[in-house]
Amino acid sequence: MTYDEAVTAAADTTFKSRVKVALIVAAEKIRLEDPRTTPKSLQRLEWAKLAFTEPDSILQALVWAVVAQNRTATLAQVTGASDATIQTAVDAAVSAFTI
Repeated sequence: MTYDEAVTAAADTTFKSRVKVALIVAAEKIRLEDPRTTPKSLQRLEWAKLAFTEPDSILQALVWAVVAQNRTATLAQVTGASDATIQTAVDAAVSAFTI
């Protein structure tokens, strides 16, 4: 994917909506984690709280993270990715935002 195509992907409203759902799912997974055994549990819970209450405030950062993780794919592959693929990319990116 070219950088111009990456910009197009990051602006695609349908793709962004799907990433938004994935970030809410990621937040729910974090909410269910055991704080006694999860590293950085407090930071992760704070991120999850933000995701639930103000998802739009973190959406674009996650959109860019998903696009960057898939920079070797085509524009059509990124914007047409399966829900599972998007969820995996969002889950992987969450760790960077919960440090």
